Amino acid sequence: MLTWYNKIIYFQGLVMKSKILVTLQFLSIFLMLIMIEQSSKVFGLGIVIFIISIIIGLSGIKEHKKDFNIRPDIKEDCILINTGIYKYIRHPMYFSVVFGMLGVLIAFFSIKELIVYIFLFIVMIIKLNYEESLWVCHTKEYISYQKQTKRFIPFVY
Repeated sequence: MLTWYNKIIYFQGLVMKSKILVTLQFLSIFLMLIMIEQSSKVFGLGIVIFIISIIIGLSGIKEHKKDFNIRPDIKEDCILINTGIYKYIRHPMYFSVVFGMLGVLIAFFSIKELIVYIFLFIVMIIKLNYEESLWVCHTKEYISYQKQTKRFIPFVY
């Protein structure tokens, strides 16, 4: 059984992990944006992908209302959302980030951009796995929700 002190230390560790993951996510996005050099031949396709990702992200935020949280931490009083876009994909916000930055990569392709994009993708997968582990502990309902929806890429994964 954890003492109150151990619970505080454990909670601080979770918060630190969340902060690190969010920092790495935003650092990757920032690096991709400042490394933009010249547009590629498929610039238009990249912009279309980026715009679609914004729509996906906004639909995820709309469903969240008061429970929106940029960190993967689970708020104590939050409820599992399985309506709207969450009916099809468990992590539309993460997908939106990865898909949107894919649009940036396509629009302004360079090897440096690709390397940072791969790093961002890995960070988002780690963040996704971490959040899912917290949800499984938070509510038993999440396990059946996992069986009904795709994790990250609609209709695929």
